[in-house]
Amino acid sequence: MYAWERMNMEIFFNPLSVAVVGASNNRFNLASTICGLLKSTGYDGAVVAVNPKGEDVHGCPGYRSVGEIPHDVDLAVILVQASSVPDVVRQCGEKGIRRLVIESAGFAENGEEGRRIQENIDTIAERYGIRYLGPNCLGTLSTGRAFCCFFGVWPDSPLMEIMRRPGAVSYVIQSGGLAGLVMESLLSDVVGINKVACIGNKADIDEGDLVTYFEGDGTEVIGMYLENVHRGRKFFQAASCAVKPLLVYKAGSTKEGVRAVSSHTAGMANNDVIFDRACAQAGIIRLRSIVELYSLPKIFVTMPPLKGKNVAVFTNSGAFGGISADFVAENGLSMVRLSPETKKKLRKAGHLFNADNPVDLGPGLSKQSYLDIYEILLSAPEVDGLLPIPSIWQDFIIDSLVDLLDICRAYNKPAAIYVPSAVKKIVAIREEHRLPLFESPEEAVRALAVSLNHFQNVAEKTSRRLSVTEMPDDSKSGAGARVRPIVPENEKSAGGKERVRLAAEEAVPYTERNAK
Repeated sequence: MYAWERMNMEIFFNPLSVAVVGASNNRFNLASTICGLLKSTGYDGAVVAVNPKGEDVHGCPGYRSVGEIPHDVDLAVILVQASSVPDVVRQCGEKGIRRLVIESAGFAENGEEGRRIQENIDTIAERYGIRYLGPNCLGTLSTGRAFCCFFGVWPDSPLMEIMRRPGAVSYVIQSGGLAGLVMESLLSDVVGINKVACIGNKADIDEGDLVTYFEGDGTEVIGMYLENVHRGRKFFQAASCAVKPLLVYKAGSTKEGVRAVSSHTAGMANNDVIFDRACAQAGIIRLRSIVELYSLPKIFVTMPPLKGKNVAVFTNSGAFGGISADFVAENGLSMVRLSPETKKKLRKAGHLFNADNPVDLGPGLSKQSYLDIYEILLSAPEVDGLLPIPSIWQDFIIDSLVDLLDICRAYNKPAAIYVPSAVKKIVAIREEHRLPLFESPEEAVRALAVSLNHFQNVAEKTSRRLSVTEMPDDSKSGAGARVRPIVPENEKSAGGKERVRLAAEEAVPYTERNAK
């Protein structure tokens, strides 16, 4: 992405001035909540309201039309009835506003009439060189700029705490409701949010644009919820060039899911087999659940990467040792065989029921014993990462986990720590010490697996010397372009009836035939 393109994308998250079109003092007016929110977050840019009466809203100066605004405007946030949106877009074009967030609903997701309105918007936008987010979206958020144009969020909402805790994870989410869930789930976790973009129908700005943008800003991890990918070439090229972790959960993998997403954001879900293979080819980590969208980023933000498959399990429960060994194998990792030298050191460190892997601790150990065992395992050349799964939660064990972070950094190896949320003391100190805690052994093992997956992806991309600047500029259309086949031409898909390909500009729709 060129510098001027990045600057223009930055306006969606860091505008110097904002016009909220549709904001009024009607008590049920959703656009007015945007004005109130911007006044309460600490955002220091100019905010104006546009409504038929030209009335001020929450202290924001009011004007009867976009053209009446006496100064330049970086970003217009539009929340009026769908039929009025094309005229507002035209007014913005005449005013010189080139970045819009269209939050109104009632477009392609509502049928042919809505689709025609959406196409009209796109025609007007192209005429004036406008780029826009939406329609049918919640908006954008940037904690570093204290900017949020989400509608329906009140100043006393728990989500306001997000604005006070800037972090490293940025999200691209096709559903506003899910964005709220993800943000609330991170309120008590160790990772904070950098930016959020809710893309809705993504008629213009889409996930491909945002991957490229987030690759060059302060984001460390990119999380996505998608219901479809209809500009596949652009998205998968952007993902192939990205070196930051890109975690994607996509809905619409079943017939029922396809019906649901098509009525939600007007998209046809992609063939899931093709999408899965394209993700693997592009270095995208495909998530298995919505929970992973907010539980897994912490492993990238707080821990060194896992650079090999060999995992040592550390527990004071034989049952957890056996359970975790299954999870390790199921996730493509290996229960490392500890060397005789490592086992000898472990036996000297304290009473153990088992010095093999999984290491099973006996009674009577001290905090120092735990620290010694952590260091022995992480310093062992045969061990790539550690999975501590305690089942006893004495204070000294909790204290040892805090020190484990420093040991991991010293040896440049990760640990994924399992602690159930019922253990109140450790949850209370989690944020202070940025402890990357996982609420199930499965989740902890999965975190190590995706850490290794990303490390391997980056190594492969680096060897191919990919660069974001090598991407062609097809952000508006890219018509006719196709990605190379996901598998060789002579390889059949899962059912043996179709060759697996990926069309870039038109998603391969899910049907019973191509899903078999």
